[in-house]
Parts: sequence; structure tokens; C-alpha cells
Amino acid sequence: MKTMIFATLMLSAAGIATAFAGNKCDVPADQWQPAEALQSKLEAQGWKVRNIKSESGCYEAYAVDGKGKRVETMFDPKTLAPVGSDADGDEG
Repeated sequence: MKTMIFATLMLSAAGIATAFAGNKCDVPADQWQPAEALQSKLEAQGWKVRNIKSESGCYEAYAVDGKGKRVETMFDPKTLAPVGSDADGDEG
């Protein structure tokens, strides 16, 4: 019985986490700014951008910030505002 309750709780938590991640950037494709605009914005802030890709409806930038720290940061593609970050992430 305890195993069944635990499994149900874990599945519920996983579903909630997925729902929150999916709602970070809900922007129609015709409203996206070009990735080059995000790269220019970040470089103006002293970032060294290694890669920008589209992930879960957001832009995800892999970079070294102005303080020399490796970061993976998600950005809203319409406003280019940061919506999540993984400083010193696991990406190679």
C-alpha cells in the first residue's frame, strides 16, 4: 500500500513539474525575436555565448556570463527576458 501511494505521489509531482516547465514560454512562433537579437543582448552584457537553441518553446542560451560563470539560461523568445537558469550546469 505504501509503495502504491509513493508511486502515485511521484507521478503527480512529475506531471506538475512538466506542466510548469511547459508554461515558461507560451509564445506563437510569429512573435519570436530572432536568436541573433538575444545573442547581441547577452554579448552587450559581457556574456560569451557558445550556443542558443530552442527548447520547450523558449530560447536556451549556453554561455559564460560576465563574471566567468558557465550558465544555461532559458529566455522568453518574445521579450528576451530570462525565465530560468542552471548556473554551472551539466552540459559539456
